[in-house]
Amino acid sequence: MSLKNDSFPSSVAFDAINSSLQSDDAERKSAVKAGQAIFAFVLKNAQGETDSWYIDLKDKGEVAKGEAPEGGKADVTLSLSDDDFSKLVAGKTQAQRLFMSGKLKVKGNVMKATKMEPILKKAQIGTKAKL
Repeated sequence: MSLKNDSFPSSVAFDAINSSLQSDDAERKSAVKAGQAIFAFVLKNAQGETDSWYIDLKDKGEVAKGEAPEGGKADVTLSLSDDDFSKLVAGKTQAQRLFMSGKLKVKGNVMKATKMEPILKKAQIGTKAKL
């Protein structure tokens, strides 16, 4: 099942991250060990619509739609525009720069948010051909 939403062009990155996590059991276990959190992403597109996805690096090592797994809660929620998320995943900007300029809003455990960049780098490889 694709996680892509056509109204959010950068959402293809969530498929790439999920593929990366699902394709290698050792890689998934390593990501869960490093992340130890559920990361929620709330993206806003040019039309002002919002949609959300989460990356579970606490238990399952998976990506899905919504703000958290059923019965669970995100440790960190990152809110940003679809365009800025696209740049972040493509490596054209850094999360810290977006945060300092007010383009990235973080709710929850900010220190956990710093563990997200290596996971997003995995998506760069998978999305370069698609973006």
